[in-house]
Amino acid sequence: MRVDAVESGLRRRAGTVTAAARTRYLVWAATAAYAVLLAGAVTVTYLAFQESRLDLGDMTQAVWATAHGHFLRVSTPSGREFLRLGAHVDPFLVAFVPLWWVWPSPLLLLVVQAVAVAAGALPVFWLARKHLGSERRAACFAVAYLLYPATQYNALTASGPHPVSFAVPLVLFAVWFLDNDRLVPFAVFAALAATTKEEIPVAVGCLGIWYAIARGRRRSGAAIFALGLAATLVNFLVVIPHFSPSGENLFAGRYAAVGGTPAGMVRTLFTDPSAYVTVVATHHKLVYLAYVLLPLLGLFLLEPLLALGAVPDLAVNLLSTKPEQTSIVFQYSAGIVPFLVAAAIVGAGRLGRSADRLGIALLVAGVAFLWFNTPLRKARQQLPEARSGNAVHVAKQHALSLVPAGVPVSATNKLAGYLSQRRIVYVFPHVGAARWVVIENDDQTYGREAADLHAIATIEKSARWRTVYSAQGVVVLRRGG
Repeated sequence: MRVDAVESGLRRRAGTVTAAARTRYLVWAATAAYAVLLAGAVTVTYLAFQESRLDLGDMTQAVWATAHGHFLRVSTPSGREFLRLGAHVDPFLVAFVPLWWVWPSPLLLLVVQAVAVAAGALPVFWLARKHLGSERRAACFAVAYLLYPATQYNALTASGPHPVSFAVPLVLFAVWFLDNDRLVPFAVFAALAATTKEEIPVAVGCLGIWYAIARGRRRSGAAIFALGLAATLVNFLVVIPHFSPSGENLFAGRYAAVGGTPAGMVRTLFTDPSAYVTVVATHHKLVYLAYVLLPLLGLFLLEPLLALGAVPDLAVNLLSTKPEQTSIVFQYSAGIVPFLVAAAIVGAGRLGRSADRLGIALLVAGVAFLWFNTPLRKARQQLPEARSGNAVHVAKQHALSLVPAGVPVSATNKLAGYLSQRRIVYVFPHVGAARWVVIENDDQTYGREAADLHAIATIEKSARWRTVYSAQGVVVLRRGG
């Protein structure tokens, strides 16, 4: 009888191990499949010429310039060169240089970003498996992460690749290692995440508060927070003003309603606190918060110290008057997503057996929100424009092929994003010292103003410019004879 019981126990254990292995394979397969799907979708968007100078072209130019010995050099729409650190402190772009030498294409940045964000499902699975005590529950959370609208829009951002979107998987890996007291790999991933944007270091530093209080590691936690806070202060007070073309933060105007500068914002907080309410309490921002917060069912509230890392970017976005910063389709949620997801996992672990139902609820919530808003639907709609037989696609491709490599060029916003592998790129109607001009008459990125239409008519009639090619509303002009 005892032998039979032992054999039965071994069989059950073997079955459990096999089931666990199957779940792990399923998570890996789902992550890989989703990475391929997202990479395919962003490739369609690229081939449909839906990217633009801001931000695909900006990132491409920074990587291209670094690969050619000009560290993170970019040019403004009017052609003025400056170091990208004067706009955003995101030296993470340098990591693309070795890959660029192998695959020198703007599409590289888009594909790597999509795959990297999808890979965040792995630390989500590991963290959930540890705190929920079940492979099946952990798999539900991993898939829920992939379905989370903010995840998808960081993989397929509306305006091209962004270093800060890489903060999503990097912070999740950092949380996983910190949760296991593995401080060296944590430091590596935390440092990488900190190079993706100027405010991310203090967000990562907030993990030190969680580590100090929830885990009792006060010295290590205090050091993590102090380093993160110091790095962000240096970024805002030293690096950006030093390299900015104007000598000050280029985006301060977005916060003029609450004081503009950090000192002005503090002053407004005491002299006119209602200004903050006016800026934050809008219908647009409420919808944004719904897309970011509701799919996680409020589980992050059960682990508030871990969710604390989301506060810096929430504040940066909600206090801005730029609508894109509180739109789910852009990259501005990247500093929020990993902290809320990790906090939701640890918080769910406090609920014991209820986690099974919560995993299913998260999946349902993710599917429900995707039904209303997903970048995959837009990519599918763009498929006809991406096909090589499409007349407009052929015209744009041929127009771009006529412009020699390296020469200064001016182009309308969308096509300029595909011509940024050079030192100087003007965004039309800025022409400056450009030798070539490429115009897409139907580019409505910023709306076509009367001045732009006049500029197009003027340059096409000018004796100093010769029309080299014109088809399907795409015109290429060359300066001189």
